[in-house]
Amino acid sequence: MNPTAARPSNRRLWLAYAGCCLLTWSLFVLAGNEFERGVDPFWLAVYQATTMLWPPMLLGIAVWPLTRALHASEASLTLVWALHGVAAAGFALLWQAGEFAVNTTLFGADHAGAVLMAGLLLRTLWGLVVYAAIATAFSAVLQARAARAAAVAAAQAESALAKAELAAISGKLNPHFLFNTLNSLIALTRKDPAEAEAALLRFASMLRYVLDTKRGADARVALSDEIAFLRDYLSLEALRLGPRLRVDWDLDEAVMDDELPPLTLQPLVENSILHAVAPIKGGGCVTISARRNPLNRGLDLCVADDGPGCDPAALEPRPGQRRGIGLAALKKRFALDYDGHAKLRVNTAPGAGFRVDLWIPQT
Repeated sequence: MNPTAARPSNRRLWLAYAGCCLLTWSLFVLAGNEFERGVDPFWLAVYQATTMLWPPMLLGIAVWPLTRALHASEASLTLVWALHGVAAAGFALLWQAGEFAVNTTLFGADHAGAVLMAGLLLRTLWGLVVYAAIATAFSAVLQARAARAAAVAAAQAESALAKAELAAISGKLNPHFLFNTLNSLIALTRKDPAEAEAALLRFASMLRYVLDTKRGADARVALSDEIAFLRDYLSLEALRLGPRLRVDWDLDEAVMDDELPPLTLQPLVENSILHAVAPIKGGGCVTISARRNPLNRGLDLCVADDGPGCDPAALEPRPGQRRGIGLAALKKRFALDYDGHAKLRVNTAPGAGFRVDLWIPQT
């Protein structure tokens, strides 16, 4: 990390401080000139404001490191207040000492002493009040910086957690797919070695795709690559299921270059085969569609089957129940990825098939 970037710049702080000093000085001049109109000239008000205010303005700069040190310390509140009290008394004392030095230089020690004694109590009270105002302002700045840093740290921690969860989810999808595919290849080897060899070549191509997409939680692939992978997967399943597996492709060529997370469609197709094709004697049809959303220009994807469907309430996880991770993982992935803007919607009912609609934003 760059240390300079980690430490907030004080440039704006000191510009604001200088602006407040200039405003205070100007108001003091205007007030003095107003009250002394017709007696003292304008330049007398300027002189009084300058000689009176330069000590607290310079001393105020020293309040910043003290306030910052106390803010960063782990001292008790009582000790902090006590130290501020001592500093306020020192501030008032140095203010009067600075003004006394200027008056001594300009008018002599007798005049300076008379001015000091005449305004000793009032100037001491003003010193305490001005110190309190400056210290409070600096404390507010430090509190605001701390709150901002805490908010940034919380956002970074949340982002890191989301990426970690997303990476874990992506890591679960791939072994799940590989396990089922290897089982299909083992069964095919026993039935038709020649076809098994061709299937192994497809499987090698699929495995290369899977490994290539293990780049990270935020990996993206073109829809055309995902569809090519899905066709290889379905060709392997077709060797096992034969004509019982029917696939209806409805793809818009205009969206083939759109991007999506890898292995987004395969778990949905696998679920359809598992629940709507494989267990049914007559098999079933899986429909895969991709098109441009006419309203928001995002990518609309759909995987549907004509199987038995289910009660939507059955999709909710139950304690102690082991479920396939495909749909649950995709829901979690879409909740974390794309800043939560991607959408996943399930439509199903007993006897009405199972349909999953996806919407993925495109930049």
